[in-house]
Formats: sequence, C-alpha cells, structure tokens
Amino acid sequence: MKEKKKLIKNTGILFFGKMCTQIISFLLLPLYTSYLSTSEYGFVDLAFTYISLFAPVITLQLEMAVFRFLIDTKKDEDKKKQIISTVILLLVIISLLFIIIVSFIIMLFKIKYGFLLLINIILTIFSNMFLQIARGFGKTKNYSIGVFIISAFTIIFNVIFIAFLKVGAIGLLISMAIATFISIVYLFLSLKIYKYIEKSLFSKKKTKDLIKYSLPLVPNGISWWIINVSDRTMISSMLGTSSNGIYAVSNKFPTLFSNFTSIFNLAWTESASTNIDNENRDYYFSDIINNTIQIFSSICILLITAMPFIFPILVNESYRQAYYYIPILLIASLVNSVVKLYSGIYVAKKLTKQVMNTSLIAAVINIVINLIFIKKIGIYAACLSTLIAYTTMMVYRYFDLKKYITIHYDKKMFMIIILLLIVTISYYINHVILNSVILLIAILFTLYFNKDILLVILKNKNLTKEEKAL
Repeated sequence: MKEKKKLIKNTGILFFGKMCTQIISFLLLPLYTSYLSTSEYGFVDLAFTYISLFAPVITLQLEMAVFRFLIDTKKDEDKKKQIISTVILLLVIISLLFIIIVSFIIMLFKIKYGFLLLINIILTIFSNMFLQIARGFGKTKNYSIGVFIISAFTIIFNVIFIAFLKVGAIGLLISMAIATFISIVYLFLSLKIYKYIEKSLFSKKKTKDLIKYSLPLVPNGISWWIINVSDRTMISSMLGTSSNGIYAVSNKFPTLFSNFTSIFNLAWTESASTNIDNENRDYYFSDIINNTIQIFSSICILLITAMPFIFPILVNESYRQAYYYIPILLIASLVNSVVKLYSGIYVAKKLTKQVMNTSLIAAVINIVINLIFIKKIGIYAACLSTLIAYTTMMVYRYFDLKKYITIHYDKKMFMIIILLLIVTISYYINHVILNSVILLIAILFTLYFNKDILLVILKNKNLTKEEKAL
C-alpha cells in the first residue's frame, strides 16, 4: 500500500506539471485551426514529430541510461558525479558533430526553416537529458516544473506569434525553442547540475556501461519513429500536407489521452525499477497493471462517447473529416498504454534488447500496411496500421514477459472492456439524443467500474487531511 500511495502521489505531481498545460493547449485547438491552414498545420505537426522522435536517436538514448543508472546510486554522490560528468561530455561531443553535419546539409539543400529545426533538436536533446537526471535524482517536482515550463511558455508564445503577430507556422517553431531553453536553464540551476560536472571524472568504463544499456534502445527509438512518423510522412507525400493536417487534428484527442498514460508511465517506470527485486513484486505488478488498464479503458470509452459533443466546439468546420478517424486512434492509444506498462518492467530489469525486438516487429508491420493501403483507403490506412502495430507489440510483450515475471490478469474485466468498446464504436454516429444516452451510460459505468479505486483514493485523501490536522 505504501508503494501504491507513492505511485499515486508521483503520478499526481507529474500530472499537474504536464497535463494541465496539455489541456490548455488542447483548448487552444480552435485558435490553431482558425489561423493556420491545413497545409501549415500539417507541416508544423510533421516538424514537431521529427524533433521529438529524432532527438533521442541522436543521443543514442543516453538520457534513459542516465535515469536508470542514477536510480541505483541512491545517496552515493560520487557515483552520481561520475555518471553525469561522463554523459554530459558525451552529449556535448555528439551535439557538436551533429550541428556541423546538419548545418552543411541545410546549406547544401537549402532546407526551409532548417536552422530553426536544428536549434529545436539541440535544445530538445539537452532538455530531455536534464529531465531524466531529475527523474534519476527522484526529483519528481523539478521534472514536473521543467515540463510545465516548456508547455506553458510554448502556449504563451504561440498565442503571441499566431494571434497577434500572425507569423504562421514559423511562430510555433520559435515558441518551442524559447520555451525549451527556459526549461533547460531552470533544470540546470534547480538541480545544481553544474556541481556534478567534472572533466576529470569522465569514465571510459562508465561510458561503455551506459552505451551498452542505451544502444538497444536506439533501434527501439527508430521503430517508434517509424510507427509515429511514417504515417505522417506517407500521408504528406501520397495524399498531401492538407491530408496530414486533417490527420494531425484527429490525433489531437488520442494524443491528449496518450500524454496522460505517458505521465503515469513515468511514475510507473520508477516504481517498477525500485520494486523489481521485492518478494511481492508479482502481486504488486499484477495489481497495478489490472487497475491501470481498467482506468485507462474507462477514460478511452468516455472520450469516444463524448466526442460528438466536443469535436464541433473545438474544431473548425474545415477539419470536419478528422472526426471519423478518432475512435480508431483512441483505441490504438489504449493498446499503446498497455505496451508502456510492459516497457516499465523491461526497463526495471534492464532488458533493453527485448524492448528493441518487439518495437522493430511493430515498426515493420506499420510501414508495410501504410505502403500498401494509404493510396487505397487514405487516412484510414494510417489509423489501422497504428492500431495493428501497437496490438502486435502488446501481444508479443505479453508472452515474452512471462519468462521473467508472473502477472495475474482479471479476465472478466477484459471481457467487459472489449464488449463496451464494441458497443461504443457501434454508436459513434452524429445523433445527439442517442449519443447523450450512451455518454450518460458511459459515465455511470465508469464510476461503478472504478468505484473501489475511487474509494481508495478518497480514503487516502481523507487520511492525509487527518494526518495534517494531527
């Protein structure tokens, strides 16, 4: 119960930092869809996707190695200094080489907004590293504030550049660069990272250990890049950037859901890593995984049933077509949330090769489906390829993890979830009265389905108040 309460607390802190601004950003969707054309929005979405997924590949996923290795150091300051000094020096060398190579390519091919994209990638590299150092230190609040700064300042500058200065797509890229830089400064100072950097502490052995852990994550990162970017890239090239703008808007709702599951996964990965060697780990992991799937499924069902009311309010009429792709992408995000739960266990056991293998299989499936079907069924192919890729990864990891850990699943719960998803999708039509009934049923079901979990949360909250009173 102690570990469960800690997991809930960390999730709450992370939720505040990331999800509050994500919701505000989501509510600004009418601004983006009103001031930006489908083509502009499609370009920016593609650019951000490349930045967020390309940056970890450049760094050989060293930020994930730092997080995992720092967890094991606990209060050993000397080991922390050695890890951070080693990785920062590596990061500086990698970044300088990348800047030289990419600058030459940008000038040679005259890539539009090339240097602005390069700046964003470099800033994202250092931001990701500092954020993972915060997690490795157990400084969840600092991590949360760092993420909050990026999101909040990006939103503020987006409004300034788009609504007032009206500079279009380039304004979004400038906003991201400024916000990320501010976050880097905050993390560097608040975590006192400068105290952990000593050139003399650079270790070749530690470099090998870090790279040995992180290197298998590079193909994994590329696989996720394929799954996330191949859809957008192929839609843009085969159907045009306007179609990618439609796809980007339809992805906004599933992305909001995915961000929530990702927030929990950050806390879950840390919890799994600290409890992987405990005697009762199988019971703890089974309990968390079952409860989490139950909650995430309920949220997914609620989002689908509420969409007929939310979509017309938030999205401009010119993006109307995006409405029809949302349910498939939401279910894909739900499946992906289970994949993330499994990933936490792999990270805890330092089984990065297995993470790589499962991701590569999903990536191949995703790209093959896109190549064959995008021209035939359009954006639906991208939605289905994502769903099938995530499902394949989930099934593969389910059986693979049986070799390392025993998880007991609530089969009755899974049957109810599948049945409800089928019913929900069946009624995904634009009929206000019918949708109102389905939404009400979904809300009541969600409250009933999660009543035990909600009672535990309320009980813990009340206990906390009583403790404070004492």
